[in-house]
Amino acid sequence: MGSFSGLGKIKIISFEKTLSYLWLHIGVLLMAVNIHYFMAPNQFASGGLGGLSVVLQSYFPTIPLGGLMGLLNILFFLLGFAFLGFQFGLKTIYASFLLTFFVWMLGRINPVYVPLSHDLFIQLVVGTLIAGLGLVLVLKQNASTGGMDLIAMIINKYFAIEIGKAVLMADCLISLAAIFAFGMEKGLYACFGVFLRGVVVDYFRDQLQMTKEVVIISEKCEHIKHYIIEQLHKSATLHSAIGAFSNDEKEVITIVLKRQDYIKLKKFIYKIDKNAFITVHNMNEVVGNNFNNVV
Repeated sequence: MGSFSGLGKIKIISFEKTLSYLWLHIGVLLMAVNIHYFMAPNQFASGGLGGLSVVLQSYFPTIPLGGLMGLLNILFFLLGFAFLGFQFGLKTIYASFLLTFFVWMLGRINPVYVPLSHDLFIQLVVGTLIAGLGLVLVLKQNASTGGMDLIAMIINKYFAIEIGKAVLMADCLISLAAIFAFGMEKGLYACFGVFLRGVVVDYFRDQLQMTKEVVIISEKCEHIKHYIIEQLHKSATLHSAIGAFSNDEKEVITIVLKRQDYIKLKKFIYKIDKNAFITVHNMNEVVGNNFNNVV
């Protein structure tokens, strides 16, 4: 039995790893879509490695955008190794060059030379939504796409400026460069894009990491406990309570679950006890006990 149990655990770990890398690739691809279809044709230099590459391509138009991103990636990682040592994981190195590859691949498969629409604002919003979701998916896998993050880490180390502020400073400098490269209008769009990206990333991060605190009062608590442990593979906290009106002693189950597990539990409870009393609270952050919020 032990060997079968061990094999099952290995299969679960392998599946989770595969799923993690799948989400990583989807996230990076979404970021590449924004750079190729929205940022480059409209000259939106709204921060990040993609924004810096868009600015530089205006001065070196013969170099493909993916090629510029690749050169900048190499340069930034060399600076990172020189000033920080090996402080960034292999996933970050992989994701940063994967982004470069996806942008290059999209340029080869479906080159875009003109904007998709005459409405610059809607393109900025749509592109930022796509990129924001992609970035959150990447961060969720304990990775980042490097680039300006490495410059921010160097600024943080040598000037004691917080990482978030350092990233914002770097992005603002890129937006400022966009004013000189493309004019005031495009530069202002770039500045707004930096702000909008922060809002979008915060929103998607909160949605993806949101958990629920579920409090259950039921006559079938034993069945519910068994389902939580055996089917959801979770634990819970048990309380004893007394009803104010009936004076009856009741058992209360409190558990914190991710959204998909909460849906399963709710369906099970209503199947066995339609009179169960359930209260649910959204939790924006949970730390410890196997809850690993990384974004």
